[in-house]
Amino acid sequence: MQADPTQVAAYERIELALGDITREHVDAIVNAANSALRGGGGVDGAIHRAGGPEIMAECRKIGYCAPGEAVITAAGKLPARFVIHAVGPVWQGGGADEELLLASCHERALELAREHGCRTVAFPAISTGAYGYPARLAAPVALAATNDALIRLPRIEKVRFVFVDEEMRGVFEQALALLEKSA
Repeated sequence: MQADPTQVAAYERIELALGDITREHVDAIVNAANSALRGGGGVDGAIHRAGGPEIMAECRKIGYCAPGEAVITAAGKLPARFVIHAVGPVWQGGGADEELLLASCHERALELAREHGCRTVAFPAISTGAYGYPARLAAPVALAATNDALIRLPRIEKVRFVFVDEEMRGVFEQALALLEKSA
């Protein structure tokens, strides 16, 4: 019997895993998207390649998503039901509201997940690749924003951050340990 998610501390509903986000069997996969929603490299390109042209067709209809925001599409051939395209900030040294925008895109992604009945969500490390956000600074922001959103959204049972390498997972593990201590 599974525990009632409303009775579980929010940070306990966050998992960190190594793997391929395009193979996650969750309700929604979050894509580290660009504002034009046109696909790209890294996670974005992998999701579009694995999901097929249906995702891009829906993205073209939407057209644009501002940094700090998120939009949702079907998941095409992915094992998830939805792809949530979250646009993180490009790192500009920390003085251009990067922290606020990174937190916002995580929160908005989870709000969209809830609005669409999702209980499980997989995230990449948004903005830490081509957008240059230092992982050691991004991890605590991403995890705190996710934790805060989970407090408000108890029907979301599990958020899994999926990383392609152990180094990134380690950075997020350290940030999650600090979050747990502060709770």
